[in-house]
Amino acid sequence: MLFLSMINLQEVIKSYSFGQLELLSTQVVEGFITGLHRSPYHGFSVEFVEHRMYNAGESKRLIDWKLYAKTDKLFVKKFEDETNLRCQLVLDQSSSMYFPEKGFSKLQFGVFAAGALMQLLKRQRDAVGLSVFSAQIDSHTQSKLNTRHLKNIFLQLEQILEKGSSRNVESPSTADILHDLAERIHQRSLVVLLSDMFTSQADESVFEALQHLKFRKHELIIFHITDPSTERILDFPNRPHQFIDIETGQTIKLNPAHFREVYQEQMGNWYNQFKLRCSQLHIDLVEVDIRQPFEELMAAFLIKRQRLY
Repeated sequence: MLFLSMINLQEVIKSYSFGQLELLSTQVVEGFITGLHRSPYHGFSVEFVEHRMYNAGESKRLIDWKLYAKTDKLFVKKFEDETNLRCQLVLDQSSSMYFPEKGFSKLQFGVFAAGALMQLLKRQRDAVGLSVFSAQIDSHTQSKLNTRHLKNIFLQLEQILEKGSSRNVESPSTADILHDLAERIHQRSLVVLLSDMFTSQADESVFEALQHLKFRKHELIIFHITDPSTERILDFPNRPHQFIDIETGQTIKLNPAHFREVYQEQMGNWYNQFKLRCSQLHIDLVEVDIRQPFEELMAAFLIKRQRLY
């Protein structure tokens, strides 16, 4: 049984200062949910800690036979934690994710979402890794479950927040990046992609890359992070505006009211096709509005976790 509460992430972020991401992520999770079911995945232990004496009747699978050869005594390996699931968080930090440049951006939402999801996974004793990409893969850490590893990921997320607005020289080769990640994530994992999915590449090449991840036996969730009021509806006042391409710096002056109907039709067709292709590939698609309460994203993740039972 899941108990949800309304959480407005924008209000949480108002109290953010450097070094507090982990604390705020914990508060978000504690305020959001009171209980979680265990995952059915019985994976590999994460980090070796020490040996202990073997007790008669125990499984011989974890006996350290090399140590037995040296000491003529049976010892069993102890591990820090046991993981049921490996989850790879994949965060898009390309230039388009810095929109809107004033106020609460898509990237800020993605960073805090990643932090909160990490806390949920930590409660479940699931291993977590983080991949960050812009025009290329900027960093990649394999999934683990230990305190130092998680703190390093939180530090990396903090640094992304502190970096501020950025403009890439080139648009991300999203398809190539996803193909690369499919090869780097070696073990079967739950791959959570946090992105606006805006790319200069043909959509089909991106879906071929997503299919590569599915072929590698990974479960895939896409949190499609957008600001629908501006990016889908083109909700701007009826007057001339100067629009700036956040990735290339190119500008265009126009009155959005003159193009709104055509724009909405084309964007609607793109979104419908995007959702259809995700459905065909059995990819869980979560449409995230950065202006809406945070519990929708969290609930979608938990629904996906429950489906693994």
